[in-house]
Amino acid sequence: MTKVDRQALAALREREAARFLATHPRSAALAAEDAQHFLFGVPLHWMRDWPTPAVLHVERAQGHRLWCADGHEYLDFCLGDTGAMFGHSPAPVARAIAGQAAHGLTAMLPSTLTAEVGRRLAQCFRLPRWQITLSASDANRFVLRWARAITHRPRVLVFDGCYHGTVDDTLVDMDAQQRTLTRASLLGQVHDLALGTVVVPFNDIAALERALARGDVACVLTEPALTNCGLVPPLPGFLAQLQRACRAHGTLLVLDETHTVSSGWGGHARVEGLEPDFMVIGKAIAGGLPCAVYGFGETMNERMEAAKRAAPDGHSGIGTTLAANLLAIAALHANLGEVMTPANYERMLANAAAIEARLRETLRQAGLPWSVTRLGARMELQFCASPPRDAAQARAAMDDEVERALHLWLLNRGIVITPFHNMLLVSPHTQAAAAEPLAQALAGFIAELRT
Repeated sequence: MTKVDRQALAALREREAARFLATHPRSAALAAEDAQHFLFGVPLHWMRDWPTPAVLHVERAQGHRLWCADGHEYLDFCLGDTGAMFGHSPAPVARAIAGQAAHGLTAMLPSTLTAEVGRRLAQCFRLPRWQITLSASDANRFVLRWARAITHRPRVLVFDGCYHGTVDDTLVDMDAQQRTLTRASLLGQVHDLALGTVVVPFNDIAALERALARGDVACVLTEPALTNCGLVPPLPGFLAQLQRACRAHGTLLVLDETHTVSSGWGGHARVEGLEPDFMVIGKAIAGGLPCAVYGFGETMNERMEAAKRAAPDGHSGIGTTLAANLLAIAALHANLGEVMTPANYERMLANAAAIEARLRETLRQAGLPWSVTRLGARMELQFCASPPRDAAQARAAMDDEVERALHLWLLNRGIVITPFHNMLLVSPHTQAAAAEPLAQALAGFIAELRT
């Protein structure tokens, strides 16, 4: 980071915190009430990661906008950290949920809509077979079990900086010697995760080949682009090389498209013409309702069925009672058919490109060595001159003090971005004109911090 006055930054944070409290008395009062009953004062401890002195409380959300308990309206680029990527409460999904709610929520039996949901998933993502879970964490966890069961190999490979939810096998770090380490921040962890997982740098095909050559890796689990350590796009040709390496070594390729479904209709795999063995999509797939899916081909289906039949009777460690419930199926059916459409993607990508261009121009005028990296309808403001090539470069570009100050500054000006780094999402409702208030707010923030 250059050209940031740290004293000015501290003073700005203090002023903006006071401004937030003065303009959000109801949220502050609700936060005090929450604190009497919830750990860290919030129902999900991640919610305390917002930079506000009291957590913003939402009264309602619609499309690409939020309204808080104090009546303020916000332009929302966070969209539930991808859960509401297609907008808050899409009308077809809201109607489907309301209609199904009156006729049963869960039964541990298939809905009459299940076959059509399968057809729509297959048409969009080009995989014929599917299973439904409550979250992408569950989907990833179950896919890893299947991969180990059908390959009879013990290890999985992930990339440094990856994010696949709360799956133990993926909560690892890489040290300077590229050794796999159990993540130090994990609570209550007793097992050495390096026994079953190997981690290598993203975009490093040589390191990947060396790891796969051992012959003990059941699958590579990766996002097509890293998204949780700052956006790290794949280098040209990297994903195709990854796919070829997996096939050459008998290793399955699992693409977690929970975030990269922003790339276009059918996800990043369809955009790049990839053919993964498994694909996982969560968060946004059912319009924001807790739901995820994982898909696979006919060959995988045969191997999975054989593995299950060969195992003793009993719990497989795969599946939960509420998965594929009637409400989730109804939401999936509506979202896939009427919301998550090629036409909506066309609007999202066009408007995201316009917003990206306006932000780039703002940075150019300011003369700051910052960049904007975009993956379809998803983009990231990063404190480096060009997009990072791996997680180490992405982490080096981060500046927590500047990031939190920027988030608070934007909130006080009616703009919400994710509390985790500087990610922005563009929904079908977000217009290119939304770039202007965002760019003006960013320019004002930069001006406050120039030395």
